[in-house]
Amino acid sequence: MGLVVMSERKLNRIEVLSQVSQGRMTVVSAANVLNLSRRQVHRLLKVFQIDGPAALRHKARDRRSNNRIDPAVREFALALVKERCADFGPTPAAEMLL
Repeated sequence: MGLVVMSERKLNRIEVLSQVSQGRMTVVSAANVLNLSRRQVHRLLKVFQIDGPAALRHKARDRRSNNRIDPAVREFALALVKERCADFGPTPAAEMLL
């Protein structure tokens, strides 16, 4: 498995879940530390024990959004803003495009 990049919050989750797995912390205290419910900690613990730390990473990471704007529409909008309102800020430009 390759390098897995995670935030400080995710790394804290891994540390707490590993302590629960090793029996050094209870699920209830882990839930309090992580500010989650016991049920959520059990769910995270289950996937953590099966797939390891990479299981806690968001599954859609590094994928393109389903709601992305078509590149042709984006280029057209940028051309309009540059042509007609180059001195506008982002909010007035967005209002003009509407």
